[in-house]
Amino acid sequence: MAVRRVRMKQRDLIKKLESAGFQSKEHGHDHDKYVRGSDTEEVPRHREVNERLARHIIKKWGL
Repeated sequence: MAVRRVRMKQRDLIKKLESAGFQSKEHGHDHDKYVRGSDTEEVPRHREVNERLARHIIKKWGL
């Protein structure tokens, strides 16, 4: 039986970060950096983000 991998759209994750007050600071080759005061988060530059990573980021910042 195949394991289904669930992914989240990068744009949806960015919208959640921005609605929580994060702003885009840097665009790198592999990741984009978002900041809110002294809080920083790096988001991979892929159309879809691994669901496990997305859940970790959402839980970390209480989104």
